[in-house]
Amino acid sequence: MKIMLTGVLFVSLVACGEKNEEGQTHQKKAPDHKIVLSVLNPKVEIATQFEQLVKEYEKEHPEVDIQIRTVGGGADDRAMLMTQFAAGKGPDIYTNGGYEEAKLWKSYLEDLSDQPWTRYAYDYALKPITMDGKIYGMPINVEGYGFIYNKDLFAKAGITATPTTLSELTKVSEKLSVKNITPFSNGYAEKWILGVILLNTGFAHQSNPDAFIKELTDGRQKFEGNKPFEGLLQLLDLTVQYGNKNSLTTDYNTAVTSFATGKTAMILQGNWIQPMLDKISPDMNIGFFPIPVSDEAAKNDALAIGIPNNWAVNKQTTAKKKAEAKKFLNWMVSSKQGQTFMTEQLKFIPAFSNIECKNSGPLADDIMKYIKKGKTLSWNWYKYPAGVSDEFGPAMQAYINKQMNRDQLLQEFQKSWNRYSEK
Repeated sequence: MKIMLTGVLFVSLVACGEKNEEGQTHQKKAPDHKIVLSVLNPKVEIATQFEQLVKEYEKEHPEVDIQIRTVGGGADDRAMLMTQFAAGKGPDIYTNGGYEEAKLWKSYLEDLSDQPWTRYAYDYALKPITMDGKIYGMPINVEGYGFIYNKDLFAKAGITATPTTLSELTKVSEKLSVKNITPFSNGYAEKWILGVILLNTGFAHQSNPDAFIKELTDGRQKFEGNKPFEGLLQLLDLTVQYGNKNSLTTDYNTAVTSFATGKTAMILQGNWIQPMLDKISPDMNIGFFPIPVSDEAAKNDALAIGIPNNWAVNKQTTAKKKAEAKKFLNWMVSSKQGQTFMTEQLKFIPAFSNIECKNSGPLADDIMKYIKKGKTLSWNWYKYPAGVSDEFGPAMQAYINKQMNRDQLLQEFQKSWNRYSEK
């Protein structure tokens, strides 16, 4: 189902890094008089650019020292965050996805409702992180995902139109293979690619995703026999059949690099990889097409678009650090330097009306086109029972490894959902 905020997205947005070592810390010993802020950044793609942004802020605010720890890609930043908070050493600024995750972490979320940036944030962008009428996080950006394809390789294989159905995607894959071009770049060593962004497509294609999630919990719906999920597994089989060798041992960085260097023609990813692609192959001729889960072209014709995460301030840090953290977040949205970094360096689609969307790259441009046409699908993983997503990815990896068949995989999803719904 196309999400109901499509019209809002259109009205609001018409105006509108490379792989980092996991756990890398931007850290230096700060003089005693400086206020030290710790930041946990989960976006490895923008690690270097984000550090540059922080340096600009520190130039203007020499009394503040911001130390960044970037954890993402194959690492579990949420598990690390849980450990840090349990030890009383949580970061001053971190991220939260909203919805069920916001409820889970509420005791560590500072109320940001009175912050100046809230007047510019689009209403739809605040929805995931708003509870009881209060705003607990600052939207990082707007993102979308689907299949990113290399237009030059498509042309080389004589492909003149992007596929809109599973059958058409199969034919495209065959044409590429005939030209000795590997169709798909699969980084299926990463559980989140399978259990989060790919599996979400099955939820997003329900007639009413929110109702479906509720009915899964109360027993009125199930995964087995559900057409969008069955189609999704057909798609998964197709990507494995026509993908790079050893999909299950290929990590995120390797998969993106293979695509960026022209070794593969398509990759299931989002506009968040634009900085990585720009680093490896500047001016790459690329675009998006939606993920097909059936042979009904009209139903497939939408990109999954949403708010990936929100900057949050640790409610349990000191009052002085909270004040400085809020200043930094406001600077990112209100200053010219922050706004320029957001669009031109981080390649973000802003979630704020005061930031013009420009120079964010071809992937962002395509997302804007789908938004303007009202062809968007919802992001749903933050609405699942807390913890269940951790089991989806490994189950799908086991399926790829032929440890279970389709029906067994769908049954495994159901068992996990039921178990976490009861907690």
